[in-house]
Amino acid sequence: MSSLFPALTDAPSGHPALRFGERRLTYAELASAAGAVGARVRGEARVAVWATPSLETAVAVVGALLAGVAAVPLNPKSGDKELGHILGDSAPGVVLAAPGDELPAALRELTRIDVEIDGGTNGGTDGDGRGAGAPVGAVVGAAAGAAVGDEDPALVVYTSGTTGPPKGAVIPRRAIATTLDALADAWQWTGADVLVHGLPLFHVHGLVLGILGPLRRGGSVRHLGRFGTEGVTRELSTGASMLFGVPTMYHRIAEALPDDPALAKALAGARLLVSGSAALPVHDHERIAAATGRRVIERYGMTETLMNTSVRADGEARAGTVGVPLPGVELRLVDEDGSAVAAYDGESVGEIQVRGPNLFTEYLNRPDATAAAFTPDGWFRTGDVAVRDPDGYVRIVGRKATDLIKSGGYKIGAGEIENALLEHPGVREAAVTGEPDADLGERIVAWVVPADPGSPPAEDELAGHVARRLAPHKRPRVVRYLDALPRNDMGKIMKRALPS
Repeated sequence: MSSLFPALTDAPSGHPALRFGERRLTYAELASAAGAVGARVRGEARVAVWATPSLETAVAVVGALLAGVAAVPLNPKSGDKELGHILGDSAPGVVLAAPGDELPAALRELTRIDVEIDGGTNGGTDGDGRGAGAPVGAVVGAAAGAAVGDEDPALVVYTSGTTGPPKGAVIPRRAIATTLDALADAWQWTGADVLVHGLPLFHVHGLVLGILGPLRRGGSVRHLGRFGTEGVTRELSTGASMLFGVPTMYHRIAEALPDDPALAKALAGARLLVSGSAALPVHDHERIAAATGRRVIERYGMTETLMNTSVRADGEARAGTVGVPLPGVELRLVDEDGSAVAAYDGESVGEIQVRGPNLFTEYLNRPDATAAAFTPDGWFRTGDVAVRDPDGYVRIVGRKATDLIKSGGYKIGAGEIENALLEHPGVREAAVTGEPDADLGERIVAWVVPADPGSPPAEDELAGHVARRLAPHKRPRVVRYLDALPRNDMGKIMKRALPS
């Protein structure tokens, strides 16, 4: 497999690669800075990266990849216990960080390498914008380690650890390249695209898709540092063509649109609006489409699989679905006994299993967990449950462990009930769970944050609302009102943290 980032040596002089606020790097400058990092870490098995939303994080990861060294992105918000587990498990040789970053105690025993980027606002260019120093090809070549193969580790990304200590998913170079190339096919993504996002850089969405994706295409990234609708308006109005976000971000956009015509105009001019990491509620889809004439498309992936499906740029942006399998990805739905779901009818629920070159290699130091994650014939058990329409579109209805509710003989996905609740004008946020019921097996429980806390919609009103939109057996039997739903850094609702 060829270089992950051919544009580091092939891009035209002065072509922009990365911008974080007023700080920016051309491809030549990125090659120089990343090459210097690569030369310093060459020969290490793994390096930790203090993954702040900064130029230094992007340079550190690219430098490690140039050297054939696996990078372990660390969430700066992680506590000492979690960091201690990750460091003990992954045993990085060094930690890469921006010069001014103060590292927590858990990292202070590691050798630290500061990621140096010359200059202040532009990375330090010479007269032609290519940066001073050795030729780019020589710098990149000096960073390269021994021959690097497709199956060699590129990243070790730790899962959220909802069912125990985080597990390190070993992601090979092959998975990064094939996923990004499949997305280029689905999204018609080229080097002419300029991506704007404000996502964290310690996970697949923000780092692999949001930073490495544009760099593989030879395009540009403008990172907002901190998400805000003002930044989205500014960047999409000045040359950016794509926006990546999570549902929380798009919800804020939808809320702001009625009073912000400049934001509506900016979104209307974007080539592609993409949401991921959790389901985007249908009512936010519709509000954005009504105000801008543009539909947000969704895709579906996991740490262990990178990307599995997406709505295509040339396909129907069908709200509530994550599109069709990407090129090279096999996807099936299976019943609890492991047999294939009999029909793709938009109603029959099954667990998603996937197979393809996008998959991770293993959980680091966890052969038991790795073996349990795969079927004997090599399908990865995602733990997500979905239905599939006759034309192949996939609609995820929740997690098997928390969102598949068995009530009155039916298998019901929590996600579709949540979407129905969010269409009620009196509901700001909603989560749905199941709890034991002597008659039904499980009863459906709705957790609702009212739009007006002083006048929440009545329980029977919400139950009737869902029954009319979906089916009577999918109505909530209990409604519990909260001030806010517990969420993680990516905006996903943490159902295990709901009051018992």
